[in-house]
Amino acid sequence: MSLRELLFGRPLRTEEEQIEQIGPLAGVPVLGLDALASASYGPEAALTVLLPLGLFSAGYIIPITICIIAVLLAVFFSYRQTISAYPQGGGSFTVAKENVGQFPGLLAASALSIDYVLNVAVAISAGVGAPVSALPALLPYTLWLCLGILCLLAVTNLRGIRSAGLVFMLPTYMFVGCLAAVIVMGVTKAMLSHGHPAALVPTPKIPASTSSAGAWLFLQAFASGCTALTGVEAVSNAVPIFRRPTIKKARLTLTLIVFILAGLLAGEAFLGTHLHHQCNSARLNPSRILTR
Repeated sequence: MSLRELLFGRPLRTEEEQIEQIGPLAGVPVLGLDALASASYGPEAALTVLLPLGLFSAGYIIPITICIIAVLLAVFFSYRQTISAYPQGGGSFTVAKENVGQFPGLLAASALSIDYVLNVAVAISAGVGAPVSALPALLPYTLWLCLGILCLLAVTNLRGIRSAGLVFMLPTYMFVGCLAAVIVMGVTKAMLSHGHPAALVPTPKIPASTSSAGAWLFLQAFASGCTALTGVEAVSNAVPIFRRPTIKKARLTLTLIVFILAGLLAGEAFLGTHLHHQCNSARLNPSRILTR
């Protein structure tokens, strides 16, 4: 076996193209990995902007998340129509070029190219940041870990869509399952606690800088939180890679991705707000804290 075949897989004949086509089960990890992964850093980006509000910051995450989910649903219905109108693949470049002109199409393509590069950088950095924060000994190797994962992703994608689907399927569904389990446990604990905090250690008294957010700060937080919408376009770009009936399976894949993402964002917003209320309650009445 040559090095080229080892890295890229064996060459496929034209008539074997159908073998590489996928269904919704593999389509979610192949085309939805970017969008679903953004649930791990989108809400964090919004909360980071709200840090000047101190303990009151998490109180704004639900209205911001509702706005983000509303935009997500608008994008979802738009791309459902795009999938039917452009079964050969209709991304922003194709739609803008055919309906507005060549320059707007090139502008959209340039924006997407920059977006994809930044998306890979942010997603890999966020992914490596989790184990590095848990194991500080890995901190000096952060850059090499990021580059190693980037190379692994590149080689996996170069081997073909079907291979990428098989490789990405397990980690993608594990990520969704783990995050969903955390949300379910958090919501269950919130309901059982009846609003009473149950902190492991006493919550420090952090003075709130202000109790209200200005419109500009709110809009900045919303814009940062919209990073959670990254990658939703991927399905409309890749309609031909689905097995027949192509349009139906592409739409189903898009629906699964969007509603899983919306559910994760809503769950994270609820837990963030509940934690906010717990911290405020503990700050105002520390005797209510239950340590265990």
